[in-house]
Amino acid sequence: QVQLVESGGGLVQPGGSLRLSCAASGSIFSFYAMGWYRQAPGKQRELVATITNGGSTNYADSVKGRFTISRDNAKNTVYLQMNDLKPEDTAVYYCNARTWASTNYWGKGTLVTVSS
Repeated sequence: QVQLVESGGGLVQPGGSLRLSCAASGSIFSFYAMGWYRQAPGKQRELVATITNGGSTNYADSVKGRFTISRDNAKNTVYLQMNDLKPEDTAVYYCNARTWASTNYWGKGTLVTVSS
């Protein structure tokens, strides 16, 4: 069973930065893609960023130029560097892993609050 554990969330002021980490229980190289999604209060879960096994990345328009997704296969970890954070980035951030058979695994989430 795949386990994904997120960390790095917290309270940050507008304009600040945070780096989220997602540690997988197995080799992330075996997944087709990994990504970050977020869910704000009263809203649906939405895609933030993904990175494929080959290193291709995709970002939501709202975070382009501010967020960067990366992966360290040796550490079985995926990161989300978030810069210039805005109050609208406040949400629970979830790590996702998708297999080549399109099975999805989710972490339990980490809360990011952007507020002065």
